[in-house]
Amino acid sequence: MTMGKRTQATALEVRLLREGIIESRHIVQAVVSDERGRTLSVAGNAETAAFVRSALKPFQALAVTTTGTLERYELSDRDLAIITSSHKGSIEQVRQVFNIMWRADLDPTTLQCPIPQGKSSPLEYNCSGKHAGMLAVCQQRHWPLTSYLDRKHPVQQLIISKVAELLRMPAEEFLTAHDDCGAPTYLMQLSQMASLYAVLASSSSLDMERIVRAMNHHPNMVAGEGEFDTELMRLAPSELVSKAGAEGVQCIGRLGEGMGLAIKVMDGAKRAKYAVAIHLLQQLGWITPSVAQSLSEKFMNLGKYKRLEVIGELSFL
Repeated sequence: MTMGKRTQATALEVRLLREGIIESRHIVQAVVSDERGRTLSVAGNAETAAFVRSALKPFQALAVTTTGTLERYELSDRDLAIITSSHKGSIEQVRQVFNIMWRADLDPTTLQCPIPQGKSSPLEYNCSGKHAGMLAVCQQRHWPLTSYLDRKHPVQQLIISKVAELLRMPAEEFLTAHDDCGAPTYLMQLSQMASLYAVLASSSSLDMERIVRAMNHHPNMVAGEGEFDTELMRLAPSELVSKAGAEGVQCIGRLGEGMGLAIKVMDGAKRAKYAVAIHLLQQLGWITPSVAQSLSEKFMNLGKYKRLEVIGELSFL
């Protein structure tokens, strides 16, 4: 993936104000890239590397859409949306994950994601949809079920090959670690994350178009009531695709325009990434003032005495 000009500028700062007085600060970096891998604008350093975490899930879902697994088990767009999700474990969401397992003739005990504290089943874990999708692919391809999280397992090799193809780089170059759910996650530059979301949003393939449609039509499956991804896609239907990752990662694609935004809060604070996303979506003109106001009320005004403020802008190259 080619990087054009020097891609470093002043980082953003998010301030927590208590009755107008600064109480805390977060440093945030952000990048906008296009589907060809070119960095268009930046705050901070576009080459900053971070684990992509759950923002990778729409691309992990390519294993399901490109292998005939959807058709083989007659999975719906709701099923595909829960495969991309970091869900809240609601009854509706857990039932959707179970539906995938049932249709693929898989026992829930084959899920190797953790059981959440205070819960009774791995179906309730926020990554269970992703795991169910991986297992469905294994079932359809007659691949081993017990080792599906191994980095060298065919389903994991398939996933990283798809990601590498989109970024036009060898799969062997990715640094890999285990995510909290046990599946592989990958270290990427922010510009690469942004480029992936630009490709996802560009409708350049039927497989990715179907993933975006599923997420947009069923945003309640992607996160849940009151969660940022769900609220953003509800308020800007068919305009944006949004997926959060842990430790301050947030990625958003502008549908039909081949542009992606990647955000990384350096201290991992969730509240800061949502504030920056709203701020930058306004700067880019990707959301209307009314949508920005609605999101701000939910994610920037933190109570009677506290609010978040973002200092800085993207620098266009």
